Amino acid sequence: MKAVRIYEYGGPEKLVFDTEAPEPVVSGDSVLVEAAATSVNPIDWKIRSGARQKDVPLTLPAILGRDVSGVVRSVGANVHNFKPGDRVVALANATYAELVVVDAAVLTHVPDGCDLVDAAALPLIAMTGDQLVRVAVRGQRDQTIVVTGALGSVGRAAVHTARKLGMRVVAAVRGAQLAEAAALGVETLAIDDLAAIGKLAKVDAVADTVGGETAAALLAKVKDGGTFGYASGLPEGTAEKYPAITVTRVLARPDASKIREFADDVRDGKFVLPVSRRMPLREAAEAHALAERGGAGKIVLLAR
Repeated sequence: MKAVRIYEYGGPEKLVFDTEAPEPVVSGDSVLVEAAATSVNPIDWKIRSGARQKDVPLTLPAILGRDVSGVVRSVGANVHNFKPGDRVVALANATYAELVVVDAAVLTHVPDGCDLVDAAALPLIAMTGDQLVRVAVRGQRDQTIVVTGALGSVGRAAVHTARKLGMRVVAAVRGAQLAEAAALGVETLAIDDLAAIGKLAKVDAVADTVGGETAAALLAKVKDGGTFGYASGLPEGTAEKYPAITVTRVLARPDASKIREFADDVRDGKFVLPVSRRMPLREAAEAHALAERGGAGKIVLLAR
């Protein structure tokens, strides 16, 4: 089968488009998916570069990728809720390929009216954003939450979940993005304006997607007893300065029902995730280079 693999760690050029990669083997509890698409996420290039070797060890050569959408080709003997021809989507592994084996427990159907290719953009960002709000900060109705990077893919998902929970949302973005962020139907804050951050009243929670000094500045704005969830890095020693605040890092876990909920909301126009580029799988190296430079938006890789 066709797949993109890495044989050694390094830059985008280490992504090799193979036309004769071995096909994955289906077990009794899994499903073989003919992929329509996958997508590029920051974790992909962090793994590719070798930066995540300690917590995400690979046996090389390896296929990267966490998102997949496509059509069921075959199912294991113990699988009864999927059949060949079903349109499906999942947060899985080794998805930069034509064929992907997915545990049936993490797979869900793509609803009619939801584009199958663009559905591949959803799983990892939706679960990261959703779990930042539901799990890390334990969001509750009428609480005030700041979501940093609210116009990014994960940030949009976090804003969406927080609004569904009935929270008061403050979208923290660069000053030049304030008008666009306001279109999300929430309050806004310029995170590149130290004076604006200084004037911000204490909040119940922060869902952080950008990390660094911005995260550190906003952690100081959380009430004692409040919560701070993050997906990127915090400056060393930052969390220890605020012992009265619960600080939790999110590593997204598969949740088929929540992915389906996001797909339903996309179909119904309740959640919008802009896809900036759709590129062939063989151009994965170029897609990584674009994504790492920043500003490229969400990139989907077409498996066929």
